[in-house]
Amino acid sequence: MPRQFFVGGNFKLNPASLQASTSLIEGLNKADLDPATEVVIAPPSIYLVPVSQLVRKDVKVAAQNSYFKDSGAFTGEISPKQLVDAGIPYVILGHSERRTLFFETSALVATKTRAAIDAGLKVILCIGETLEQRESGKTAQVCQEQLQAVVDVTKAEDWSKIVIAYEPVWAIGTGKVATSAQAQETHAEIRAFLSKAVSADVASNVQILYGGSVTAANSKELARQPDVDGFLVGGASLKPEFADIINARRV
Repeated sequence: MPRQFFVGGNFKLNPASLQASTSLIEGLNKADLDPATEVVIAPPSIYLVPVSQLVRKDVKVAAQNSYFKDSGAFTGEISPKQLVDAGIPYVILGHSERRTLFFETSALVATKTRAAIDAGLKVILCIGETLEQRESGKTAQVCQEQLQAVVDVTKAEDWSKIVIAYEPVWAIGTGKVATSAQAQETHAEIRAFLSKAVSADVASNVQILYGGSVTAANSKELARQPDVDGFLVGGASLKPEFADIINARRV
């Protein structure tokens, strides 16, 4: 079975009001979207419930983060069980901003991933290297180390609940984009690693997204790569061109 094309929109800490979020969702609701593409959007946590109620039924909603405890004295956190209870099916974990700005280690990301899957969530697992790491030839090593932490706490069957988002840190919000060849090479390396570390079946079936300054202009060429199964989009998900990115594989 071919892997379903998947496009996620990570709104990050945007927009700054519920009214602006509503306007954004209304635009998405009116857009002509490829029904063959799975679409997930991740608004700020305070807007998760209203957005999930406003958005069209064929678009799913994700949280941008979650903790690994169900409840307790963890001020400011959201638990996976609370997300499930609120009807939120997805969570983004391991985004480079969480790793760099909030000092989340790969071990912590793996613990969060385990907790999210156990609670019934699907996980968009982010991995990727810095510019320094790419220039020193460590892209594959960095991605494999970040993945290995998750491999260590999961079973093969858990990977049906995981979507991988390869996001080179040097390309996020910078306007720099990995070439289609660079994206394909890294995605193929990720798939080869999973084949050895988990199973050939998991490697063949897991969706691997590209993220990093994706736009309507570059999405079609990236989408043609055999191991690029979609995108995790940042800034462009806040613009009308998000619909064009969703439709990147539409004939």
